[in-house]
Amino acid sequence: MHGPTLRAALAALLGGALAPALAAPTGDPNFEDTHYSGSGRCASCHDGLADSSGNDLSIRRAWEASMMANATRDPYWRAKVAAELKRHPALADEINDKCSRCHAPMANDSAAKDGQPLLILGSGSFTDPAGRYFDHAMDGVSCTLCHQIADDGNLGTLAGSSGHYSVLQYPNPVDRPAYGQYADPRTGPMRMNVRFTPQLGTHTGTSALCGTCHDLKTPFVDANGNVASTTPESEFPEQMVFSEWRHSDYRDGGPQEKSCQDCHMPVVNEPVKIASRPRNLTARSGFRQHSFLGANTTMMQLLDDNRDALGVLASSAAFGQSIARARDLLQGAASLALPKVTFNNGVLTAQVTITNHTGHKLPSGYPSRRVYLHFVVEDTNGNVLFESGRLNPDGSLAGVAVDADPTRYEPHYDLITAADQVQVYEPIMGDTDGNVTHTLLRAATYLKDNRLTPAGFDKATAPADVRVAGAARLDPDFDQGSDTVTYQVNLDPNLSGVTVRAELRYQALSYGHLQDLFRDSDLPEVAAFKAQFDSATIRDELIASASTAASATQATDSDGDGLPDSADNCPTTANPDQLDVGGDGHGNACDPDLDDNGRVDFADLSRWRAAVPAARDMRADLNGDGRLDGNDLPPFRARFLGTPG
Repeated sequence: MHGPTLRAALAALLGGALAPALAAPTGDPNFEDTHYSGSGRCASCHDGLADSSGNDLSIRRAWEASMMANATRDPYWRAKVAAELKRHPALADEINDKCSRCHAPMANDSAAKDGQPLLILGSGSFTDPAGRYFDHAMDGVSCTLCHQIADDGNLGTLAGSSGHYSVLQYPNPVDRPAYGQYADPRTGPMRMNVRFTPQLGTHTGTSALCGTCHDLKTPFVDANGNVASTTPESEFPEQMVFSEWRHSDYRDGGPQEKSCQDCHMPVVNEPVKIASRPRNLTARSGFRQHSFLGANTTMMQLLDDNRDALGVLASSAAFGQSIARARDLLQGAASLALPKVTFNNGVLTAQVTITNHTGHKLPSGYPSRRVYLHFVVEDTNGNVLFESGRLNPDGSLAGVAVDADPTRYEPHYDLITAADQVQVYEPIMGDTDGNVTHTLLRAATYLKDNRLTPAGFDKATAPADVRVAGAARLDPDFDQGSDTVTYQVNLDPNLSGVTVRAELRYQALSYGHLQDLFRDSDLPEVAAFKAQFDSATIRDELIASASTAASATQATDSDGDGLPDSADNCPTTANPDQLDVGGDGHGNACDPDLDDNGRVDFADLSRWRAAVPAARDMRADLNGDGRLDGNDLPPFRARFLGTPG
């Protein structure tokens, strides 16, 4: 008696009141079957690695505290699956298949090959310790899944996305490939010990391989539960990380070319022996650490704190390292600057510019994630005079609409003048009726998607699946990897000066989204996750910050926009946002000089007429509303035959 049979017998024998005190089964990482082997079998040779300074480079040890390793243990995923099944039971087959392809891939693929039902929760399911594929599931996104994915011609295409990877079958298990980045591998030890044949597979180093799961489209239903999506193309883009990257400067052949692996599996800068046995192996250059860096520190803490309940194998020390690595990754994800701050006649005006340094949108991935600006103004004694984006202990953000009412959402801002206005970079899902939804199978579109785009991402030419949605589409300075937000705050004019502090912060699980999920707390998976989340202490993470002091001035402000004439790029035309698409020092509001010759003349009028129908040259957006139309003509007339500025 062994494996699932033994676990089931022990559960039945011990049962009753003793059962809750027992740790949940972890799964056997040393399992082996016709299609896959567990990560423990790989660890016997691929752990115990180190660089010349003695730093541990063990492959399984680095992986086991990642979200890849714990994809099936993830309590939020289990809770969301349970809620989707409850809300749409008629689509159970679709939910069980699609939601396990990338969270329990070895279980999903093995069951499909064996002609067995695909079931995530309940008796006999992938997460049932007595289930046939429990060990496969609990090993998460594991070694013999990724290293067996074939380059079948579909990688990087719609047909190869949404978990449609190809793992072939072989009559003789020893012929199963273990694709890797190195040519001429020594094949004997792996064939003899684990019955896989290592071979070169250059596709394992491409972003297209990651795109098999990190471009994911899902079907959606109408209010009556009828499937409304008709083709794979028409399905909802739940996450399109690979496609975002492909529309950026980081794409293959792009000016800043980088692959997913370059950031999430960093290269060791010296040759490394990639296995501990045989001992006479030659060290190889280009070895990638299998830490699979991510940013979900909240979930890492939940896994560590609830290891017995979730069957976690990784040590607390390993999770501590993963959280530290995640924070390092986050703090290189974006930069924040305060390019212009003035405090004139009691009016504070501050520009905050954020630049995304990732190769995808920030945040990216599942639509529960958000990045927000926390902006604080203090007097010289440290007293808070103004605060936008304050985090509450429960994880909610003061003033943010969706956190007070999950049916609403916070708009995108170019100008913020009140504390209950908060710049939140996030995706907001909409159903077939145009209402906010947090149920994935009701999500037909994005009502808002102002996530920070990567460098080189042109929102005007972005494919529909990665488009910018909502007011950010009309914000002229929201594009190409950056955004500028202007804060204008009325303060006591008698203050001698103030300090301004701005922070860009990240949440993996937004409060309003979770409140919708917690409506289903009658489900054990949701109730368990809620208890675990409520006891966690990590509510968000810092990405970047900046601060500066501003002394009070009483300088002339001719146009009354809060900026002294000496710091105003349009001194006689009110433009608190200081929009300057041309970058010539003259704001759009006072700069119809589209050919930059220092005069506003008929040549500029011709350029303006050409720009408006094409809607491309945003220098012609003279009233700063994000549109090129007849409303830009009055500002043009006001400067015609004159000079800009």
